[in-house]
Amino acid sequence: MAEDGITAAQAQAPLQEHYCLFDTAIGSCGVAWSEQGLTRVQLPEADRNSTERRLRARSGGTRSDDPPPQIKQLIDEIQRFATGERVDFSSAVLDLSKVGPIDREIQIAARSIGWGTTATYGDLARQTGTPGDARGVGQAMSRNPMPIVIPCHRVLAKGNKLGGFSAYGGTVTKERLLALEGVRVGDDAPLLPGLFSNERRSA
Repeated sequence: MAEDGITAAQAQAPLQEHYCLFDTAIGSCGVAWSEQGLTRVQLPEADRNSTERRLRARSGGTRSDDPPPQIKQLIDEIQRFATGERVDFSSAVLDLSKVGPIDREIQIAARSIGWGTTATYGDLARQTGTPGDARGVGQAMSRNPMPIVIPCHRVLAKGNKLGGFSAYGGTVTKERLLALEGVRVGDDAPLLPGLFSNERRSA
């Protein structure tokens, strides 16, 4: 296994995927996986059928009601996260073979943002050697295939503002995920200690 829980087979063609659905305290979620690891996390849509349609369309996978042990463990962790329990997803093995190299670098950097903390788009741009490209980071976050596990909800806009969120429910969903971690966002919220707390948050 390579660094950051990503397999060494990232350069290979994408493998056959499978998916399954499961219930959580925030609604029906889903995951997809290949032989190399997790490929997708699907947050709740309007209903369970909509969640499955979106997951099936994005993964191109076939449904499986018997996921491998590491995926079962991840499902349990997501279920616990959805109740507000502090969960660390850093051990999850990811298959990012469908993700472009620039997005992959940014998404790997986002995995370093710990539970209950935040960073800005500008922070991640500096971390990945592209200072001034906060917009590019935002686009990479919008294409994140594994929300929660790659915690794009912890990436905020300048001034401690929510910024965007591409999942169903938009910024309401983002705010709800942050609330599970005790994070309050807004003009009247204190600047939260984050991954880059020693840096000046200028973007």
